[in-house]
Order: sequence, then structure tokens, then C-alpha cells
Amino acid sequence: MSTLKRPIVTEKATGLNEKGRYTFEVERTANKVQIKKDIESLYGVTVTDINTMRTIGKMKSKGTKGGQVSGRRAHGKKAIVTVKEGDVIDFYSNL
Repeated sequence: MSTLKRPIVTEKATGLNEKGRYTFEVERTANKVQIKKDIESLYGVTVTDINTMRTIGKMKSKGTKGGQVSGRRAHGKKAIVTVKEGDVIDFYSNL
């Protein structure tokens, strides 16, 4: 099973792509060795550096007929991957 969930395609993350850095949402239990192995096998690039961060889910609430209902979105983990100069990951090649 792959530790990668999906690439993160936002304005900020797309700006990093020009510098050879790509952002992915990964499993919370994944470590840097597993992430590197999965990216190199899936995209055929050489990974030089990985930065990971844990994200905390936002608190959400809504009013219903039964009263106020509150909860939390799921926690997650992101990985910013730097690839070797000249290597490119194309997220849209499989579409």
C-alpha cells in the first residue's frame, strides 16, 4: 500500500514546483524513508530532500434543530519533497 494519498495542488504549492519542490498529502504513520521510496518508484525521479509536517484538523460547528453540533476535521500529514535538479513530476500525465 502506498503512503501517498494525493498531491496538493494549491497556488502556494504550485509556486514551489518551479523550484523543484512538490507537496503531497501522506499517511500519518508514514516516515521519510517510506515517502522517498514511494515517490521514486511512482514518478521515476530522484528525491534529494523531504520535509514533513503534521496538520491539525479544524474545529467545525453547525446549528441544527436539535441544537449546536460541533466536531473536528481529521488530522493529517504533509510532505514537501525536493527532487534532483532537472527532474520533473507531472501530476497531469495520468489524466
